[in-house]
Amino acid sequence: MNIPHAKFLVDVVVLIAVASCMNSSIYISSRMLYSLGRRGDAPTSLKATSQAGVPRAAVIASTVLGAGITVFSYFMPAGLFEFLLASSGAIALLVYLAIAVSQLRMRRMLRRQKIELTFQMWLFPWLTWLVILFICAALVVMMITPEHRTEVSTTIGLALAISFIGLVTSREPAQAARVTSVG
Repeated sequence: MNIPHAKFLVDVVVLIAVASCMNSSIYISSRMLYSLGRRGDAPTSLKATSQAGVPRAAVIASTVLGAGITVFSYFMPAGLFEFLLASSGAIALLVYLAIAVSQLRMRRMLRRQKIELTFQMWLFPWLTWLVILFICAALVVMMITPEHRTEVSTTIGLALAISFIGLVTSREPAQAARVTSVG
């Protein structure tokens, strides 16, 4: 095609696209940190906002974390990328599995409370159980397949670690309340 400066133009477009992704990532992660701080699931300093309502501490924390990962990727480029790719590979299946199990549990709770649903899923609960079975089968096949074994094991390990951290941190306020009420 012989377009003059084509490589430079493509590099500029890619740089703008990457900058746009980075900007949206900082926006999303800072808002998530702010929300977690307000709920008490992150340090309370992250829920502070400026007079204009900007969660500056969360924005700064997101930026520092992103910069730290960038520096880390400079010293270990292949290892970090492989870890991020592997740990996010099967996460979508895990999320949909959690949604399906939650649907079964929530529907059972709603029935006990005699709450009528305005919108009902067709073929419930059989379709939900079929989805759960399909996702579990896909995870088993991925675990058996050598190319995907690292993905699944890393995702499951990361999910277990995050669940453990959530259990530990969610119990701390209850324990602190008990200690203060006794003492």
